[in-house]
Amino acid sequence: MSQSRPDPGTEARRGDRHDDDGPLDPVELKTLIALMDSVNLLHFRLEQQLRATADISFVQFQLLVRLRDAGGTQRMTQLADGVVYSRSGMTYQASLLEKLGLITRCPDPADARATAVALTDAGHAVLLDVLPGHVQLARRLLFDALTGDDLPQLAEIMTRVGDHQRAQPPRSADSLRRRGDNAEA
Repeated sequence: MSQSRPDPGTEARRGDRHDDDGPLDPVELKTLIALMDSVNLLHFRLEQQLRATADISFVQFQLLVRLRDAGGTQRMTQLADGVVYSRSGMTYQASLLEKLGLITRCPDPADARATAVALTDAGHAVLLDVLPGHVQLARRLLFDALTGDDLPQLAEIMTRVGDHQRAQPPRSADSLRRRGDNAEA
């Protein structure tokens, strides 16, 4: 008598998969595509709304919101890590926001080697201007499609996925490991 084996896709969904090089099973692939498709559509539409309302990009909006949520000031490295953006890209975005008068940058009083970024009154006003339309669009495109317990379940799932991703070595560790491997070759 042959013993039945569990579906490998079920094991992967439980996080027990050890074959990282194997192909995605059909449910994994369908989930990945559905997630990326919906995130890309949502991001595109929110970006359109931000550009039309305040001529800012989605990442610039994220920076302004993070500064507001941090009490108005934060270090550049914290902002870059918070929006998962390269430090050079963050410097570029900050210079654009500074030219618009939405933020200011100066040496961090606690560490002169670091740069502190502060939200200006104009930056706060831009947030007040774009938030109503942004919230309305997010509700219409994302939250209106959810019913009953969907929202808390989706929040729990995506929090778990985000926490899992943040627990992985940072990109900088990958590049250092690759350089070390190449040095030995």
